[in-house]
Amino acid sequence: MKQLDTIGTKQKKINKICVIGLGYIGLPTASMLANHGYSVVGVDIDKKRVEAIKNEELIIDEQGLMTLVKGAINSGNLKVKVEPEEADAFIICVPTPLKKEGGAPKCDLTYVLSAVENIKPHLKDGNLVLIESTIPPKTTEMIYNLIDKDIYMAYCPERVLPGKILKELVENDRIIGGINEESAELAKEIYESFVDGNIYLTNSTTAEMVKLMENTYRDVNIALANEFAKVCNEMDVNVWDAINLANKHPRVNILNPGPGVGGHCISIDPWFIVEKSKNADLIKRARELNDNMPKYVCNLIVEEFKKLNIDNPKVSIFGVTYKGNVDDTRESPAKKVIECLLSNNFEVSIYDPHAKIFEYPLNKLEDCISNSDCIIVLTDHDEFKNFEKDDISEISKLMRNKIVIDTRNVLNHNIWKESGFEVKLLGDGTTWSV
Repeated sequence: MKQLDTIGTKQKKINKICVIGLGYIGLPTASMLANHGYSVVGVDIDKKRVEAIKNEELIIDEQGLMTLVKGAINSGNLKVKVEPEEADAFIICVPTPLKKEGGAPKCDLTYVLSAVENIKPHLKDGNLVLIESTIPPKTTEMIYNLIDKDIYMAYCPERVLPGKILKELVENDRIIGGINEESAELAKEIYESFVDGNIYLTNSTTAEMVKLMENTYRDVNIALANEFAKVCNEMDVNVWDAINLANKHPRVNILNPGPGVGGHCISIDPWFIVEKSKNADLIKRARELNDNMPKYVCNLIVEEFKKLNIDNPKVSIFGVTYKGNVDDTRESPAKKVIECLLSNNFEVSIYDPHAKIFEYPLNKLEDCISNSDCIIVLTDHDEFKNFEKDDISEISKLMRNKIVIDTRNVLNHNIWKESGFEVKLLGDGTTWSV
């Protein structure tokens, strides 16, 4: 490990920060820092995104973000560019997708390593490099050893929820892992400027592991709920009723099942542990189970339609974002469900009041349900929860057959039944025959 003893205390002061990556995490972080007095340069290789931000046009649907960005730009503290420049600190907030090349998926560090190469010419001794991107254990140390300068380096994972990013940026506790104590303390200086939550300092590998453990915990527990749903389908039991009753126990908190797990965290991060460890058997099995839920849901639908003898069936997908009330479709299980249905010769139409970008065409509600045989609810948007009897009556008039399949237990089933729909619920063995 490189020695930093010769670096003076005055050089540690952070005044200017360069944030690499202006997506769901980088843009809010850069704007937050600028609004708290730092001189910030936000950098993204996507020229269209940079121009959109300059013109105060955002493609991220996040409450309050536009106001925060406008304030940062108008203050003169935030500038956005396509190339980095010299600064006291560099924060890397770029994607770390999965790399699927046979065998278990692995972390693709391409964007992180590219960001490091891009800032290298601008790095000076005494600078701080911070990584917020989710990465496998020991990656921070590996990158630190690639940089041939006497710098400080730390890892501080983002821990926010889409739809509540600005609130959680401020209120959530933060974990900062330094490659040494001085690096962690210097990074703390930045985050304590806007974080109201507690800030905990540790080493970089522990911080990397903490981030992965948080999302793996959720993934494993969702896998348990999904397996319960499959078992209950076999046993003529409503899994939702069973979970509700089981959770009456003071030490039990079973999560809800669904058509799969999406988003850029829970559906990806556990694989980073599997990649680095020979002892992650349970984690791997849970990830595989959740990855296979879209196919399981699709197969239930296919088998159901075989009984109905409907020629050229059309189904209407309600919701393709990975969770309710957000516009984020990354790793959404809806994509796999749709692909499976198409491969089984279903005509598929899609309606989502929040999604802006998706791999398949998005339709208006009327076009989506016109001459459809079945509605399949894959996302728990409030708009679906709040359908009233008059809304459902109008939907009914446009459909060829009146079937609705609720994979999220989000609909008011009684109202749909009163409107003449046959309602089927994922994990309800009393409505599915398997």
